[in-house]
Amino acid sequence: MKKPSPAIIAQSAVRRLPRWALLLFCVAYVLPGFVGRGPWKNEDIAAFGVMRELTSAAAHWLQPQLLGQVTGFDALMPYWLGAIAIKLFTFLDPALAVRLPFVLLLALTLLATWYGTYYLARSPQAQPVAFAFGGEAHPVDYARAIADAGLLALIASLGLAQFSHETTPALAQLGFTALTFYALAASPYRRATQIFGPALGLLTGLAGLALSGAPTLTFLFGVGGALVEASHLRWGIAHEDAAGRQRARQWLALIAVATVLVAALSSGLDLWRWRIELPGAGQDSLWTDLRSLGRLLLWFTWPAWPLALWTLWRWRRQLSSRHVALPLWFASMAVLSCLSTSASDRSLLLSLPPLAALAAFALPTLKRSVASLIDWFTLLFFTGCALVIWVIWIAMQTGVPRQPAANVARLAPGFEPSFSGIAFVAAVAATLAWIWLVRWRTSAQRAAIWKSLVLPAGGATLCWLLLMTLWLPLLDYARSLGPLSRQVASLVDQKSCVEIYGVGSAQAAALQYHGQLELRQAGAQANCPYLVVDVKAQPSLGSAVNLPDWAFKATVRKPTDKTENMLVFQRVNISSPDQPEGS
Repeated sequence: MKKPSPAIIAQSAVRRLPRWALLLFCVAYVLPGFVGRGPWKNEDIAAFGVMRELTSAAAHWLQPQLLGQVTGFDALMPYWLGAIAIKLFTFLDPALAVRLPFVLLLALTLLATWYGTYYLARSPQAQPVAFAFGGEAHPVDYARAIADAGLLALIASLGLAQFSHETTPALAQLGFTALTFYALAASPYRRATQIFGPALGLLTGLAGLALSGAPTLTFLFGVGGALVEASHLRWGIAHEDAAGRQRARQWLALIAVATVLVAALSSGLDLWRWRIELPGAGQDSLWTDLRSLGRLLLWFTWPAWPLALWTLWRWRRQLSSRHVALPLWFASMAVLSCLSTSASDRSLLLSLPPLAALAAFALPTLKRSVASLIDWFTLLFFTGCALVIWVIWIAMQTGVPRQPAANVARLAPGFEPSFSGIAFVAAVAATLAWIWLVRWRTSAQRAAIWKSLVLPAGGATLCWLLLMTLWLPLLDYARSLGPLSRQVASLVDQKSCVEIYGVGSAQAAALQYHGQLELRQAGAQANCPYLVVDVKAQPSLGSAVNLPDWAFKATVRKPTDKTENMLVFQRVNISSPDQPEGS
């Protein structure tokens, strides 16, 4: 028996968001952050270093390394994509070339989220109530409006911005998760035997996710997809349709076989790792860890999480239906991964596409007063953020107001502001677009179910674009290891090799890229005239090198981080009478 739908939507409320506006949202969100900046610490520059090393003749493509050290990400696909991009686009700076496939991965995330939400909204159980005299929303128009809302909810999510613009395995995992989510959502509308379409998306998504360092989540997503398909086969509308029942059987078999094959592939490539780290297992107490994770969940998934919870409440009689069960399973597995691993924020990133889909289904059931509250909160929050960004930028350029300029000088000593006409024009255009959007949203417009998410998505896009234009030089200076690496390079002969000890992957990659240094791990086989040591590793330095062979040269400090220091040593002839003192 079909359970009553809580959605009561007229045809007039499901008009499409103009495609040019939706495309502009996506372009304005995707490109800033990929263009014009250098690699940032720590995961961004570390992954870039591994990709560069993969382009060498002696690279281990099945075991990506940096200076002979195996990367701790346990991923393959992201590094392959970056290395191939460097090889293909030799006319570009390597730091820009590696971002090209990741631009496509973010675009794939947005596209797959839209189509996944669209097909979920096409489900008969997701349709609004039929009116006695007609006029209810047409199924296809309703699905498009819900999909528009799902995409806007994803763009509005605060946690998406930074991690989705880094060249790390996290973005690859996000893209392949969204692709798998789309494939399972679209399965009732395409045959599993079709080469192109959801079937190819399922195989690519599962394999890509496993090769991006998340084989356990791959297996869980496959199991969840099989359970949803089995439920659809037994209780859904497919039992009334022989063709639909046959299609569901084929999909169930395909999901099961694909999941088993990908699990076998992960075993063959030794991708399985035990990463469970429950709250309270580290140095902090259980309460401290849980409180930190709670704060992360609240802001990282805002504004999707309150809308998703409202969806679960209003659609509680349809929890086993595909449009609720599938995104709920994906989001739950990602949240559990966040709660049980050390990389909690990057694991939580994978919950955003399914949470956005759940959030979209809350809109047909929201009261007008709640929608107005969302609008006003968003308007005040993002307008305030944009105003702060502009005021601090003006202070950096002119010295007025005096206090913000002094704060920047204190937090980023040595930073010299610069003016970019292109960045300024882009920032002004984005601000004017925000003003127009606010005026349009607050004017007397016909109701549309996606309108409540226009301001959150627009505000998130505005602030991200302003940060990546007006503040980009400052962020590059503060978040890059370039200043530190160039200081080290100025103290050594760049024609000679440099030994390193205790230097992390991010620091080593920065010394190679920014400092243009030839690095070798410290030891008897290195025999380089210079040695760079991370200050935290100094107590154990004597176990790796013969200390009398080295004279202390300088301490190099990162301008914006007093704890990130490096020590530079120079090899000396111990028999020389004028040997400088070491330390």
